[in-house]
Amino acid sequence: MSVRRNRLISAQSPVAGLSRRNLPFIPVFAQAIAAVAPAGAVSVIPALVFGASGASLVMSFLIAMAVMLLVSSCLRPMAQRMAAVSGLYSYTAKGLGPRAAITAGWSAIFGYGLVAMASLLSVGTYGANILRSLWGSSGDATLLITLIIFAAAACAGFFMVRGIQLSAKVTLLVECVSILLLISLLTAYFVLARPHVDLGSLLTVNGTPLSLSLGVVVAVSAFVGFESSTTLGGEAQRPFINIPRTIRWTPIVTGALYLLAVTGQDIALKDAPDFIASSPTPLSDMFYFKTSALMAVMLDVGIAGSFFACTVASVNALARTLFCMGRERVAPAIVGHTHPTFRTPWGAILAAMPVITGVPILMVLYGVSPEKGLTDLFTLGAYGYLGAYVLASASLPLFLRRIGEGTWTSWALGGVTVGAVAFVVWNAVAMSAQEGNVQAVVYGSLVALSALYAQFLRWRSPERLDGVGIYDETRESDLHHLANPRRKP
Repeated sequence: MSVRRNRLISAQSPVAGLSRRNLPFIPVFAQAIAAVAPAGAVSVIPALVFGASGASLVMSFLIAMAVMLLVSSCLRPMAQRMAAVSGLYSYTAKGLGPRAAITAGWSAIFGYGLVAMASLLSVGTYGANILRSLWGSSGDATLLITLIIFAAAACAGFFMVRGIQLSAKVTLLVECVSILLLISLLTAYFVLARPHVDLGSLLTVNGTPLSLSLGVVVAVSAFVGFESSTTLGGEAQRPFINIPRTIRWTPIVTGALYLLAVTGQDIALKDAPDFIASSPTPLSDMFYFKTSALMAVMLDVGIAGSFFACTVASVNALARTLFCMGRERVAPAIVGHTHPTFRTPWGAILAAMPVITGVPILMVLYGVSPEKGLTDLFTLGAYGYLGAYVLASASLPLFLRRIGEGTWTSWALGGVTVGAVAFVVWNAVAMSAQEGNVQAVVYGSLVALSALYAQFLRWRSPERLDGVGIYDETRESDLHHLANPRRKP
């Protein structure tokens, strides 16, 4: 039988137009690290956990890390068998089917988008701090933050459209510098300020189990994005090796960094005055009042840079998920277009960036405080990620069974992971309802609308629903390349 008659071999990939097999391991790993934004997250998220629930920082992050490691264990086997371009969306399509995939896809897009919005708001907030510290500006803070958000969004959009190689290099450089700055400055703080250390209080659980669950949900937002490398299955070199490796190590590396940093912050925040603990920029304020203004500015630069990298990485992942939906015609076809020269999903990027830029700008213009804005955006983003994680993790045993590799271990792992994530979400929803917050209602509305949309597609356009779940398939040129290794695919 000739190659052309083999149904397993495609003449052209369904995701043709993207740069193919050009991204080495380090940039792929950089995409995941930047989406997590450890330097930025470790500077902002602990204060949100502390303020939102009063729960122990260390306990919240320990539980969040354990949950993310379970999710990582579920995603890795699927990444070893499928070069997905839309990550969790594609995995769910091959496991639970297209209707569940629609919900997983929009949930992931919601998560990526909300974290990107929060990151831009952080860039604006910390960027304004930097300018005020350097030049003593006393002008309109609202206008200043708005201009910085707009400028950062324009730069991010340029890097993303220009190419995944360029954006990956930028995010890698910025995040590495930010992490080194954070580690150096935290070390210097403990040497200079010498805060009171009470190691016995670190693992103390303050508040109720429900408040701890809410703290865990906010802490989870420090880890979300670790799976974003799964959206680079078509662009990564050796995707069946490099992407699973990234999924394995990202939550471990960032988790270790978080535990060290939040241990220090837990000690420092308990020793800090109330106005610092309740500030939207607590870590930099702590440096400003207890060490030096120069160190506070350096920290702000690192945090702003980390969140800028997070914006780029989050929208990169969002755009590729939206791109696949456009190719499948379950989203407007224009978002499935790629740039003819740079080979990036620029239709999806251009569609997403106005919304991602506009929401934080509107929040600033309407007088929403940075602290409340970040809490709401990060918490909503965490709900989006967690919803997608539940569906993707539940897909693991069905995904493996479909290709004849199902095991009892996969069923047990999928069940435990779904139960752990669902338990955290359920308690967080209960706590949010008790406090009158509407984040869970907003996310629940998204889930309901996505389910209704999937049902509508089933009635009106079943052929589009049947096409859900495209990925980078093996092409004829790949076989020619294997036969002649010197020939490029």
